[in-house]
Amino acid sequence: MSIKIENLNHVYMPNSPFEKVALKNINIEIENGEFIALIGHTGSGKSTLIQHINGLLKPTSGSIYIDNNELDSKEVSLSDIRKKVGLVFQYPEYQLFEETVEKDIAYGPKNIGIDKEEEINDLVKKSMEIVGLDYERYRNKSPFELSGGEKRRVAIAGIVAMEPSVLILDEPTAGLDPIGRDEILNRIKELHDKYNMTIIIVSHSMEDVARFAQRIIVMNNGSIELDGSCSEVFRQVDLLERLGLAVPEVKYLQMRLKEAGFNISDEIYTIEEAKKEILRVLGEKNNA
Repeated sequence: MSIKIENLNHVYMPNSPFEKVALKNINIEIENGEFIALIGHTGSGKSTLIQHINGLLKPTSGSIYIDNNELDSKEVSLSDIRKKVGLVFQYPEYQLFEETVEKDIAYGPKNIGIDKEEEINDLVKKSMEIVGLDYERYRNKSPFELSGGEKRRVAIAGIVAMEPSVLILDEPTAGLDPIGRDEILNRIKELHDKYNMTIIIVSHSMEDVARFAQRIIVMNNGSIELDGSCSEVFRQVDLLERLGLAVPEVKYLQMRLKEAGFNISDEIYTIEEAKKEILRVLGEKNNA
């Protein structure tokens, strides 16, 4: 499912003393199956942008197309769009409210009009499997008895149960410990790899972005500053730092090793890549 954004602008509280220009002339095309990281400092417009993609916010001007259907058109049902484009807000576990995990996950499918109990049960089971929660073990538990990472997975399962083609996640690992963070990210990657789901993830962790994203969109003051592969974006170290961002710590290590005279590749952004490259360089040095 394709997403096309043309000349998108958004102004909060226009023509008032509190007017705030949040988005300025945004133009983006997203193809089916992409894994995109949206990065930028606080207030750069990331959250405003993602809320336009499933129609929670309306543009001040400009257009958004989902599969060539303009969101602002009278012929387009926003409820249908929200079935296709799932949005998981930051700390989604705060929105859990049902007495059991099963009922909480089932709420989404029921809310979009699925009324067959068997179909709902199948969707709940499937979504729990996708996020790594055993159905029989967790179905009757209260979501409020679970760990932070488990709650996060229940909340994501509630969106996944509606079988969206696009999943947008706003800081999905915020507040989690390293184990919980890795569990969530690996499940999101599985959604992308196994189901060809388009993933758009907002993140402040450059390490996570380097590990999982295929494409990075950098926002600054409501505009798109950079848009490209990890290699293309993380090569712009000086620009990212001027924008109040950074590159993965491994990239800084690579730069220091380069300065020290090691013949090390510039294309290193993850710990695994660094490990392989350092072993290669040491092997060459020992064989010299």
